[in-house]
Amino acid sequence: MSKPDAVTYHRAADLRRSLTPPEARLWRHLKNGQLSGLKFRRQRPQGPYILDFYCVAAKLAVEIDGTVHDQPDQIAHDRRRTAWLNQHGIEVVRFPALSIRDHLDDVLRSIRETAHSRMNG
Repeated sequence: MSKPDAVTYHRAADLRRSLTPPEARLWRHLKNGQLSGLKFRRQRPQGPYILDFYCVAAKLAVEIDGTVHDQPDQIAHDRRRTAWLNQHGIEVVRFPALSIRDHLDDVLRSIRETAHSRMNG
């Protein structure tokens, strides 16, 4: 797997300082192993991409999608990105930003179950 370049690392650091409200809300529940002891990193560089949240042990990327992800160009980009990550053994789960607001417990349950399934499967 290719290593992220310096630009990607700097961009990830900037993104960590400016999480969107849905990202910040989810991060409060993922940080410090609060979700079943799973350790997540936020805005993690992975190859040419930056993952919203990443659990190394489960090789699981969690992406929070705002409305921009409904645009055709972004949908195509997300598909290419997911395919690249899958080729490198990383599963990607995506949640609409509104689901963080309206259905956080369901989102957390899904993340927990997917991570445990990958680690125990």
